[in-house]
Amino acid sequence: MGDILITDDERDIRELIGDILRDEGFTVRLAANSEECMNSISEEPPALMILDIWLKDSKMDGIDILKSVKRDRPEIPVVIISGHGNIEIAVAAIKQGAYDFIEKPFNIDQLMVVIRRAMETSRLRRENTELRRKDVSTSEMVGSSAAFKALKAQLEKVTRSNGRVMLTGPAGAGKEVAARFIHANSNRADGPFVSVNSASIEPERMEEVLFGREGMDRGVEPGLLEEAHGGVLYFDEVADMPLGTQSKILRVLVDQQFQRVGGSDKVRVDIRVISSTNRDLESEIAAGNFRQELYHRLNVVPIRVPGLDERREDIPELANHFISNLNSTQGLPLRSLSEEAEALLQTMHLPGNVRQLKNVIERVLILGEGSAPIGVRELEGADRSDGDDGRVVLSGALATLPLREARELFEREYLLTQINRFGGNISRTATFVGMERSALHRKLKSLGVVTSSKAGTRVAHIEEASQAAE
Repeated sequence: MGDILITDDERDIRELIGDILRDEGFTVRLAANSEECMNSISEEPPALMILDIWLKDSKMDGIDILKSVKRDRPEIPVVIISGHGNIEIAVAAIKQGAYDFIEKPFNIDQLMVVIRRAMETSRLRRENTELRRKDVSTSEMVGSSAAFKALKAQLEKVTRSNGRVMLTGPAGAGKEVAARFIHANSNRADGPFVSVNSASIEPERMEEVLFGREGMDRGVEPGLLEEAHGGVLYFDEVADMPLGTQSKILRVLVDQQFQRVGGSDKVRVDIRVISSTNRDLESEIAAGNFRQELYHRLNVVPIRVPGLDERREDIPELANHFISNLNSTQGLPLRSLSEEAEALLQTMHLPGNVRQLKNVIERVLILGEGSAPIGVRELEGADRSDGDDGRVVLSGALATLPLREARELFEREYLLTQINRFGGNISRTATFVGMERSALHRKLKSLGVVTSSKAGTRVAHIEEASQAAE
């Protein structure tokens, strides 16, 4: 349930309220002045505060304490009480973020109604925070390829610091999963992870969404920056952020503080910023679409997240992970993949990367029947190169070539796909395609296919000088 901190310089009043609340089943703490109040908050933040405005022999009055609490712990509801109440004090308290204002001498029934509502608000806020913190499944990294291991090693290094990280890579490659992995394995793991859809924030609404607002009608409404206090703020696809928004974010990163809309006090937050993009930001800067100063602020530690075509070895492991996850979260059938289905998945064209692979698996589980292993035919609908009747559909370019040229083009593309599927391993590729290793080497050389290192693994590509060979 959480406890209630009662701060009042009149001993009789604070003990009376405390006794009433204990009788109602609440746990309470008492403070006689601002120093005791602030120390109590530092030791353990309460679920709710009942705060007197006038505190004798204190360095801070109730309004000062209210400002401090709403700056550092805006999630705590504060009920203001005062024996000198008037409309001006009530207005000042509500404007600074008080949940409600009660004038002494107070009606006990009225006090309990306000307290129960405020405690319910506090409970909902705590549950919302806990749900965000428990969302660990999206931070699980899956894979065993060399490219994946290189990525994970880089991510593990940055978990030990608070430096800003810029994640780059194609759409759907798993940049947000990488960001959540950093958060979940850092000293901020107990704090929130707040994701900002950069393209969705219009410049005219940016200050309210990010910084929050203050006003008589709604009190204090924290923005995303305050929601991320103590944790991570993730700018998803930061290249889509409007220029007007970029300049305001830059100011926050430089000053480390901001003002809520309608407020006058400076708000400081402790956050780590992680950004991602699938675009070339340097080209965006040259085109005038992205601020160079913001780029340098965000790009302290650049990390590239490889696309699925660079880690095809991981596809069966990822697919089985999605099957297990969809079974536990959505109740979809817990099926395995046949060897043929695994091979087809590793050779399919998946421009949407990991996100598209997950969609393919989910579609198969939804439309499929029974619990038998997933077969090739169930996946063929997701592979645009396959027809419904099992025939290979030729592209327009291939269909117009003479047989010899078409065969060479097919062999080249087929072997490129198989070598990349096995991470550049010639022996495994030779075994799968049914050729002797030496014969495969000769065939690759004749077709102009070479292998090279990229992102911690080996990938095959066409040697430009040999493309016109044979």
